[in-house]
Amino acid sequence: MKNDIISTAENDNDVLLRVSDLRVSFKTDRAVLHAVEGVSFNVLHGETLGIVGESGCGKSISCMSILKLIQGENVLYEGGTIEFEGVNTLTMSDKQLQKIRGKDISVIFQEPMTALNPLYTIGDQMSEALKLHSKLGKKEIRDRCIEMLEKVRIPNPREIMLRYPFNLSGGMRQRVMIAMALLTNPKLVIADEPTTALDVTIQAQVLDVMQSLQREYGCSYIFITHDLGVISEMADRVAVMYGGHICECADTDTLFENPLHPYTRGLIASRPQGRMTQSRLAVIPGNVPSLANKPSGCPFHTRCPDARDCCRERFPETVAVDEGHTVACWNYAKK
Repeated sequence: MKNDIISTAENDNDVLLRVSDLRVSFKTDRAVLHAVEGVSFNVLHGETLGIVGESGCGKSISCMSILKLIQGENVLYEGGTIEFEGVNTLTMSDKQLQKIRGKDISVIFQEPMTALNPLYTIGDQMSEALKLHSKLGKKEIRDRCIEMLEKVRIPNPREIMLRYPFNLSGGMRQRVMIAMALLTNPKLVIADEPTTALDVTIQAQVLDVMQSLQREYGCSYIFITHDLGVISEMADRVAVMYGGHICECADTDTLFENPLHPYTRGLIASRPQGRMTQSRLAVIPGNVPSLANKPSGCPFHTRCPDARDCCRERFPETVAVDEGHTVACWNYAKK
């Protein structure tokens, strides 16, 4: 069943990216594992869409599919469309995708130490995107790289250009990744848990850098994380994922003030808030189901306090309960 998440865009000109009914699976010797099932969302020009959920819910797979970065003989793009500026990226050839990867759409990966090549200097790796996607000369490329390192508040950028990734701290490497992602003035940046490995002080600095650069360049972000604190600070709208589905989507203030789906309520209740007055945090019982043994119906029914027979039988339709606020739950769907 198609899982429609409606944005607050007034017309198609506001929409930069439209993902509709995306389905991605992995073929194994024993079965086909359905990782993403009917995911739909929009990203507007200049906004930040947060995608939140536990590990294994399909956040990264959904977003990496935008550039078809999930590849291999066992990967099946079984359905749906991903329209970037009106063009379906799922039907593009690798040659066509190469023209927008790193230029119109960039990615900030979760762990920069694995994303950066340890055999090349920071300057060599940063300049590669400009060599591929611009007609700038060697000196202009170098000046542009130094300028971006300055913008992400890295001291001594000329010296950093000559260093290797292992010479830098985790926070410095993450700033380099942000600088690389924004070198070509992309229209969309996919940030895949870019602050997970950082301590809270460095995390706050990195988030501040990302917000200031977004204001300067006007790009859109998809911010993937399991950290609700980061989402509340960064996102304009939030899509909550579980079991390969989007179960709720709303603007950030509405989602935190009026969460509707039992999973969303559980996530928010489990977040530490202010001074701790309880001995233990609230928890969602049970575990995320395995892709090899997904339950029928709503995938959250095995952990849901409100589960009924209809929840076990089939996945609910997504309904709009208010302008821009949608939820996929039998508490709100038509029986």
